[in-house]
Amino acid sequence: MDLDVSAQVAVLSMRAGKANAIGTAFLDRLSDRLDALEASGARALVLTGEGRAFSAGLDLPEVSGMDRPALERFIRHFSEVMLRIFTLPLPVVAAVNGHAIAGGCVLAMQADVRLAAQGDHRLGLNEVQLGLGLPALVVETLRCQVPATSLGPVALEGRLLGPEDARALGLVESVVPAAELLARAGERAAGLAALPAPAFREIKRALRAPAVAAIRQAQRDDARLWVETAFSAAARERLAEVVARLRRS
Repeated sequence: MDLDVSAQVAVLSMRAGKANAIGTAFLDRLSDRLDALEASGARALVLTGEGRAFSAGLDLPEVSGMDRPALERFIRHFSEVMLRIFTLPLPVVAAVNGHAIAGGCVLAMQADVRLAAQGDHRLGLNEVQLGLGLPALVVETLRCQVPATSLGPVALEGRLLGPEDARALGLVESVVPAAELLARAGERAAGLAALPAPAFREIKRALRAPAVAAIRQAQRDDARLWVETAFSAAARERLAEVVARLRRS
């Protein structure tokens, strides 16, 4: 995972295997890079992936092997790191270069703006199809970021969408040629960084405060309730099927 802070617009490139799967080590590295970002004086951040995926979701082989207490700790860690991105006091643009599925889509949704590359990849929250619930972190940041009419197809139905369909539902702002993605994301971030920083910071904080308050209020029981769905018979069966496919690939 690389962080380039050589310009006012920092670029954080995620690299964790071919799918940029989110596991414990991924979250620890991402948290370290956010520390460096906040110490750097950068005015904006572009977040992107390397390879074919922005992030294809949680590291299911790792997560599926956790017992209940370990899984609760992991989900709390995941929520804290995501919330940290959601509340960064500077503009964040996600350059979605490939698959952004489940936890990977959650990660993209923490940004202020999302641009997606054209191509044959999918974006969305398919947790319901795996028998999993959505923690308050996911529900509240999604509610803050997309039109109310999109919550059904995205969250309740768990549709996985091509870039143009994702744009139509408000998951991404625009779809651009893959070769132009990083440049366009950098331009978008630079435009936001050119706004008066104190005003941008305060307006962003105010807009996101209700979501943050709702997430904090739900934190006590949220991870435990999510783990209950993760340990249901339906979820364990479907997760085992997915993990088996991943290990064969």
